[in-house]
Amino acid sequence: MIENFHAILGDPLALLLAISKEPQAPGTLAGWAKELFDIRGAEFWVLVAFVLFVGFMVWKARKALTSGLDARAVRIKAEIDEAQRLRDEAQALLAEYQKKQREALAEVQAMVKQAEEEAKRLKVKAAAELEAALKRREQQALDRIAQAEAQALAEVRNLAVDLAIAATQKILMEKLDPAKAQALVSEAIAELPKRLQ
Repeated sequence: MIENFHAILGDPLALLLAISKEPQAPGTLAGWAKELFDIRGAEFWVLVAFVLFVGFMVWKARKALTSGLDARAVRIKAEIDEAQRLRDEAQALLAEYQKKQREALAEVQAMVKQAEEEAKRLKVKAAAELEAALKRREQQALDRIAQAEAQALAEVRNLAVDLAIAATQKILMEKLDPAKAQALVSEAIAELPKRLQ
């Protein structure tokens, strides 16, 4: 009997055939099923109305559910597309900033190299200018020394001439008589214009 029961529950058509063939006692599963599927009974029409109602609700709800799910799927797809677009923009910005960073680094390196070359050039120029200034000062010092030597030589000559004149004058005064001295002075005055030319 239990084996029959499992076979009947596993196959609804067998359940209907079993119910329709034999008279069933009320209060049993078979009796309840016989009442439920009896076309003349109210339970059958309630079941039919319930099945139709559930079918109608599922059909109506299906549209609402599918349209809601479709709308949600569209919204999710739009959000995914927006996220993808934002990701692509972020990657493009990152690539652009990395490129700008590389360019700035290259520019800084070029500026440092240029500054080093300029510093070397200025160092060479400063060394050349310092050497030229030292040569000028050395030349100026040599010129001043030569000028001082010439001036000292001129002063020595002038002093020697003055001393020679004084000595000559003293010697002449002591050894020459006034008449002969007067003749020498007159002769020197006469030759003076010739010597000045």
